[in-house]
Amino acid sequence: MKTHLNTLMLLAVALVLDLAPAAAQEKFPSRQITIIVGFAAGGGGDISARWIGDYAREKWKVPVIVENRPGAGATIAATLLAKATPDGYTVALATTSPYTIAPYFQPVSYDPSKDFTYLFQFLVSAQPLFVRSDSPHKSWQDFVAWARANPGTLNWSTAATNGGPHIATEAAFRHLGIRATYIPFKGGAEAITALLGGHIHALVAAEFPPYAAAGQVRLLAESGPDKIADYPAVPTYKELGMPLSVPIFYGIAAPAGVPAAAVAAWDELAREMVNTAGFKDLMSKLKSQPSYMGGREFTNSVVNVYRTMGKLAPELGLGKP
Repeated sequence: MKTHLNTLMLLAVALVLDLAPAAAQEKFPSRQITIIVGFAAGGGGDISARWIGDYAREKWKVPVIVENRPGAGATIAATLLAKATPDGYTVALATTSPYTIAPYFQPVSYDPSKDFTYLFQFLVSAQPLFVRSDSPHKSWQDFVAWARANPGTLNWSTAATNGGPHIATEAAFRHLGIRATYIPFKGGAEAITALLGGHIHALVAAEFPPYAAAGQVRLLAESGPDKIADYPAVPTYKELGMPLSVPIFYGIAAPAGVPAAAVAAWDELAREMVNTAGFKDLMSKLKSQPSYMGGREFTNSVVNVYRTMGKLAPELGLGKP
């Protein structure tokens, strides 16, 4: 009888130990979450990530920190994410550049179609080309005429090197026969400072809203395919007949192999988040369009854009040799 009882006890202990990992996996989140941002503090991506971090902290009652790791067109952040533990506790702001474009223009150690779990998309961002308000360029046509008449004089930048706005604008300049110098910066906030300080002539970035509202900058064209809601008179690259007009998305991604429970928790948070008044206010401030996609749809969208860019870059004479 004693031997039988001991056997039953051992079986019970084994069953508990066997079930413990599954139970632990189901409880998400239960500790600190880190959101990696591939841009400097103060830009649109940073502001968005911090807002999401605050929302997650309030909903889940766990610490959430935002870690800014700018540089290399946001590929440093993407590289860190790809190497992170796939448990759902380390995620990153996923934007067009590092996940769909930069791999064709610079060496990266990750494959956007295999090395990430795309959790959700939450917005598409306006990324216009703009100049200081005291610039002599009153329109896109004025700007192009001046750049053509003064080859090599134009200095310009974007918030992310090798990002969608960078490549689309580079393609536009080549199409128009404009010789210009690209000046890289770590993020939109730094690039805005350079523009306002007169160190560059033009900038393509999402960080324009407060400066446009204050009358400090003038929008000349939108690099993406969609009109800017508050500035309907500003033409898009697509309307102007430029060869490339890239939609700029913001989402949240994790390393490949994240447990289903964590994916579901993030998706539930996102679906609730995008319907809040606070989120709508954030979109208004950023002059962006809310655009929610769940994990499966977001994954398909990112991978499709990534593969499309792989075909377009050589056709435009861009990318790695």
